Amino acid sequence: MVYLPTLLFSLGEGAVVPLIPVIAANRGATLASAGLIASALVVGQLCGNIPAGWLVAKVGERYTMVIAGALSLIGVIAGALAPSLVVFTIAVFVVGMSAAAFGLARHAFMTTRVPLKFRARALSLLGGSFRAGMFVGPFLAAALLALFHTENATLWFFAVLLVALILLVLFGPDPEAQAAAADREPDAVEDTGEAVSGSIPTIERAGVFRTMWRNRGVLGRLGLAAASLSAVRSARQVVLPLWGVSIGLDASSIALVVGVSGAIDFALFYASGQVMDRFGRLWAALPAMVLMGAGFLVLSLTHDASTNVLWFGMIAAVLGVGNGLSSGILLTLGADVAPQSEPAAFLGSWRTLTDAGGAIAPLLFSGIAAISSLAIGAAVIGGIGVLGAVGFLRWIPRFVPRRPAG
Repeated sequence: MVYLPTLLFSLGEGAVVPLIPVIAANRGATLASAGLIASALVVGQLCGNIPAGWLVAKVGERYTMVIAGALSLIGVIAGALAPSLVVFTIAVFVVGMSAAAFGLARHAFMTTRVPLKFRARALSLLGGSFRAGMFVGPFLAAALLALFHTENATLWFFAVLLVALILLVLFGPDPEAQAAAADREPDAVEDTGEAVSGSIPTIERAGVFRTMWRNRGVLGRLGLAAASLSAVRSARQVVLPLWGVSIGLDASSIALVVGVSGAIDFALFYASGQVMDRFGRLWAALPAMVLMGAGFLVLSLTHDASTNVLWFGMIAAVLGVGNGLSSGILLTLGADVAPQSEPAAFLGSWRTLTDAGGAIAPLLFSGIAAISSLAIGAAVIGGIGVLGAVGFLRWIPRFVPRRPAG
């Protein structure tokens, strides 16, 4: 119940996300505006963090997920039936807000429940649940396109998974209640010396913006480096489909290339957790940022090459390696530096900052593509990746200085 709802949601999202720019383009959007529409997903995630924290405080994790699933279902159906690009953009935004509710509830729950010695592996598994969807989803999208000959088939597939998710969360066991019951058993949990409560601490206790101010040192340094990683990740979801469209590939080919990239990404997710737990967080964060930054910089030079399709596939694979090596790093770093007295409030601030990086990058890329070219936009994203690598090299040793025990 901790991982399966995330897997179901990400499976549907993985089928839909690579085709959002394609769907928008087929409905009359330009390449630049298609990128803006695709970025509504991460903008929705950014805007959804604070309401998600409030909702978890009011109704708990379980019903927050039910409400988020229902809202996402409405958004997916609206996207499939949208009479205009404006309605389709709003639908994508709503799905992004729903994704924020899933993410915040799970992150806070695992921060308070998972022992430090295998925290990175547990959170990498959470990230791996998402990556599994991003791996399998594009292949399912390609199969659905071949079978039904319409991109809307992926949206209806997502809707079916959301119905299954809502039923699972409503009628399956509640991990939050089970963990609270375990805490009431004096011998059930090893005493680690860390504060553990029977429920997830809520953002409402201090407020996201006040918590941001109190922790401005770590947020303004390590948090900005983490935001750059989020920026490169989210840009990848927009750049690759648009790049494929611009070099003449069809929707099925784009879905397959993105799917192969996701397969590489997925294959490395648990290795990332092992590296972080055994050697430290920097050993996963730095190689990931270097690979992704360099990948975008190289991609920017290949658009007009005679072998541009080959380069597109190769760089997509490199980006998959980089993203796989970073699996769980944002979740783990946030848990590492969160104050034990009120982790959820800090995590709301942390996720707001990292999601802001994820929201800005596609907008930045689309804006640059509109006034210049896709190649220059990709080069700028690569530069952000290089700067993020420098930031991790400087700030991880300061704020997470010791290798975790075990």
